[in-house]
Amino acid sequence: MKVVSVKTGRPYDILIERHILDRAGEYIRPLTKAIRAVIVSDSNVAPLYADRVAKSLQNSGFATSLFVFRAGERSKRLAAVEQMYLHFLKHDLTRTDIVVALGGGVTGDMAGFAAATYLRGIDFVQIPTSLLAQVDSSVGGKTAVDLPAGKNLVGAFWQPIRVLIDPAVLKTLPDKFFRDGLGEVIKYGCIRSKALFERLERENAADWIDEVIYECVSIKRDVVEQDERDMGERAILNFGHTFGHALEKLHNYSGLTHGEAVAAGAAIITRISERNGITAQGTAKRLEQLLQKYGLPIDAEFPLTDILPAVRGDKKSTGRQVRFIFLKEIGDCLIQAIPVEEFRTFFGEHHF
Repeated sequence: MKVVSVKTGRPYDILIERHILDRAGEYIRPLTKAIRAVIVSDSNVAPLYADRVAKSLQNSGFATSLFVFRAGERSKRLAAVEQMYLHFLKHDLTRTDIVVALGGGVTGDMAGFAAATYLRGIDFVQIPTSLLAQVDSSVGGKTAVDLPAGKNLVGAFWQPIRVLIDPAVLKTLPDKFFRDGLGEVIKYGCIRSKALFERLERENAADWIDEVIYECVSIKRDVVEQDERDMGERAILNFGHTFGHALEKLHNYSGLTHGEAVAAGAAIITRISERNGITAQGTAKRLEQLLQKYGLPIDAEFPLTDILPAVRGDKKSTGRQVRFIFLKEIGDCLIQAIPVEEFRTFFGEHHF
């Protein structure tokens, strides 16, 4: 087993071990006096793993119930969270009980937000089952739901009491969603680890996925510990996301996965930053080649004239400027705010 300890205001451990799902109760029980545990999962994941997790929890003395929502980003709304609250009430969930998020990023974000706000906050555990959730969204305590205006606009910082990562579940993940997670994996190489990026170039990530997960989680841990509330350095984790979120919105949160959107966003912004002299020459091409190696997009189906208005509405904008994450070179990045009035010059006059 690999253990990554996260020293935030509310410290917790991330445990990485194959088949840990069957020992979930054993690793959760010492942390809580809870009587009840509600497993929150989606319609794709619940049939595969909910029974295994429930059995493990029951063997450790928890009374369990299961809340299942329709899989997909479109479910990530306040209406679905309200249904969770009603389920919690129906099953007498108290302030000392727990929520267990079993699934991908959407599940973790929604279940975490529900836990953060139900009875003003109850404990929750993350059991991520997608590569994207394992390497990124399950770590760091960001929880949220979407609004029609954009992604993750309503949320809370609420750290889990434990994260249990089982790389063995990835074998059931469709190829498209394995690639989706690799969009975030490549992001980590870009912003913090040239060695990770180069190994992804040389080898097939699937052959050493347990190490990939550990490396990415460790990088995110280091960043989150320095900036738990996302007031500064943590913004580097949004490399590719400003354009990526805009692309997801333009796709109406359907068809284009989050990791694919981040990949395209990273490629687009790196081409632009290289053109503006911020990024070392040749970086964009190298990034594009790696993204293409793993079947990820390097461009958008929309022109910048459509993307930029959505960018202005992103939650990372501050007043009349938008924060972007640019690469200096592979493994090194910076945060730079671009005033909206300078968009024409920076992105190119012909896009306006």
